Amino acid sequence: MSAPIPSSPTDLASSLGQARYLADPPLALALWLALKMDRPLLLEGPAGVGKTDLARASAQALGRQLIRLQCYEGLDEARALFEWDYAKQMLYTQLLRDSIGRELADTAGISEAVERLAGSEDVFFSERFLVPRPLLAALRSPDPVVLLIDEVDRADPEFEAFLLEVLSEMSVSIPELGTLRAIHPPLILLTTNATREMTEALRRRCLHAFLDYPTPQREIGILRLALPGIEERLAAHVAAFAAALRQMDLRKPPAISETIDWARALLLLGRQEIDADIARDTLGVLLKHQTDREAAEERLGQLVRAAGQGST
Repeated sequence: MSAPIPSSPTDLASSLGQARYLADPPLALALWLALKMDRPLLLEGPAGVGKTDLARASAQALGRQLIRLQCYEGLDEARALFEWDYAKQMLYTQLLRDSIGRELADTAGISEAVERLAGSEDVFFSERFLVPRPLLAALRSPDPVVLLIDEVDRADPEFEAFLLEVLSEMSVSIPELGTLRAIHPPLILLTTNATREMTEALRRRCLHAFLDYPTPQREIGILRLALPGIEERLAAHVAAFAAALRQMDLRKPPAISETIDWARALLLLGRQEIDADIARDTLGVLLKHQTDREAAEERLGQLVRAAGQGST
């Protein structure tokens, strides 16, 4: 059962913290307003800063199901909205063939039979024969849900245009059924890594929040929330090392999740601080491209010093 919307952004931030997500005040406010105003929230920022994880934490904090639509090039309505269950329609047709036969028994010819069948065809194009995909499932859920439209910038502009009805009206139009409106407006979170620019039409329909890499002090808090047993000193070393890496011209700077993985790896190795040897041996946890690792190894002494300074 879903929980009531927290009474303030501060209370929402506290609930997110219990779901292991550290939201700063501006983000908590944006999310709270999206809930209270039934407006989608567009989350923008580099990859790996916690945009997708906010959806998970929001669903947990609100006691809602999380429904995810992963966007990609070529995504269309059939994969995002619904499909007709043709096998089920055929099964019902077979099971009802005797009834259909009796209905058509007194018709004079094919034309008359077709006309009579046309009056019953709506039976086979009703919600019972729909296979809901993420968008329709979120709108027609009997309980409020969190709908994550992840990496919307990877979808084609045509699909972005299709989303506008969902974002503005909380409804979808299906030719055979008309307009289906949300039973409960879902909390809609859209994420973008800025691989292409979002249209102004989409931006107008959303509230907006920009998520960036955290400051070292904030990342210490994230690490301690994710790894309750971590010592303050090691958390500070890891956060400072990651911050120094992100200042470099890397192909893929370490994401927050990768920083957490690195801290977990260091704990498993029994380390409470970072030196050049352990950093070199475990760089593959933080950096996933060989060119990035080579660049980091060239500046390893500087990075380790930065980590040490971060804990003082």
